[in-house]
Order: sequence, then C-alpha cells, then structure tokens
Amino acid sequence: MSANVNRVFLIGNCTRDPQVKMISGDRAVANFGLAINERWKDKDGQQKESTVFVDCEAWGRTAELVGQYVIKGKPLFVEGKLKLDTWDDKDGGKRSKLKVVVDSVQFLGSKSSGDAGGEDHHEPAAPAAAPASAQARAPQVPKPVAGKGAAVEDEIPFARFDP
Repeated sequence: MSANVNRVFLIGNCTRDPQVKMISGDRAVANFGLAINERWKDKDGQQKESTVFVDCEAWGRTAELVGQYVIKGKPLFVEGKLKLDTWDDKDGGKRSKLKVVVDSVQFLGSKSSGDAGGEDHHEPAAPAAAPASAQARAPQVPKPVAGKGAAVEDEIPFARFDP
C-alpha cells in the first residue's frame, strides 16, 4: 500500500486579470496566474528574493467568483491540487505544463479598500450546491460540562480528553 497526497496551499498575488469562459453554456472555468515571492538572507547577510509563477484554473461557482472579484495584483490564498497537462505542439514536439486546479480561494486584503477580503469560496461537491462560507464551516465548540476533564471558561476552547 502506498500513500499519495496531492494538495497545494499557496499565498501570492494575481499576475493577470482572470480569463473566464463558459463551457457547455453553463459551467464556468477561470484561468489566472499567481506569483509567490520568497525572501531570505544569504550567508553574507544579503537580502535575496525569488518569485515562482503558477498557473491556476478554477471551475464552477469558484470560477465565477474569481472572475467577479479578482484583479491583477490582488493577494489570494489558493487551495487545490496539481495537474499536469500534456499536448503536442505544432511542430510535433511533446509539451507539458504543471498547474493548480483550484478547490477554494480566499481573497486576502482589507475590506475597506473594496476587496472581498476574508471571504472564502469553495467549489461545491455537487454543481447545484452553493459554496459554504468560512463562518458556516467553522466547528462549533460545545459548552463546558461539569465533571472530569471539563474545560474552565477562560481556557482555550479545545476538546480535552482525560483517561
């Protein structure tokens, strides 16, 4: 048995306005780029920086929301999976490109600047389902109950289990 995981979590800035197309007249697909910057100091203390550019593809309601709210330069948190596209170019050569198929996007930034900051949009499991808001997905913490292992009100509200 082998374990496999294909999950990507990225925070970066949108490199171009998303291109949204309708497939089969009723399903949206949005393509956009993400630039992820990394900064560090080398062994001599010099500041270094590199940027990774990633192509992203969102589908359904997520694609529609990306097309509506995302513009070039907007900071985003993207969650998805890697997909390798392969094709033959016009000269008959093999080409390939790695991209992220987006499952969810969180728009980062301040709401006061007109952003949809803090909103979390997920691709629904079924096409007719509406995306869940971040608040609706937050786990509900049970109220403390007296007895062994009961939480005190000023403690952090995590579940405690005492044997």
